[in-house]
Amino acid sequence: MHTMPVSTGEAAFPHILTFSDLRLYVYVCLFVALDVAVPWLCHIIHPLAGPMFLPLFFFVLLAGILFGWRAGILVGLFSPLISYGLSGMPLPQILPRIITEATVYGLVAGLLYGYFRRGLLTSLIGALIAGRLAAFMLMALALNLSYSATLAWQTAKTGWPGMALQLLLLPLIVVLLERLWSKHHHAEP
Repeated sequence: MHTMPVSTGEAAFPHILTFSDLRLYVYVCLFVALDVAVPWLCHIIHPLAGPMFLPLFFFVLLAGILFGWRAGILVGLFSPLISYGLSGMPLPQILPRIITEATVYGLVAGLLYGYFRRGLLTSLIGALIAGRLAAFMLMALALNLSYSATLAWQTAKTGWPGMALQLLLLPLIVVLLERLWSKHHHAEP
């Protein structure tokens, strides 16, 4: 079964891929590989580069935006697990929070942009808020509420450059990919 892009004017994305579409798994593997490699490189550059620039979440959000909520969930779930298995990052004590946050980012970005057809920036902001809330709720269940609020504030304060970069770069990347996609498909006979 082939899936067609959702009609959003002239936009080529998102391609809402179903679980029966082999392309979903190819793209998920590509994005998980990027999600493992880029944070690893960031941590080599500086130990705080990961928490500051949030590179793992970048490709989760992009997968959800480009290929729908299924791709977003799979990349969000498997990226932290595979990264942890290969490099020990994220640290075990924050791994459940990162998995929760990443999975919700991918799900909400894919749903808002692909299913509910919200704008790109609205979808990204909605996903960032939903992911942070889900991580906070998980921390509140596991820890006491005041400590969870302090920890959530600290992670947001440290990660604001990464969130700003996501909101700045992801729309540019999507527009660039749409233009390349459109140019490639108009060039075919």
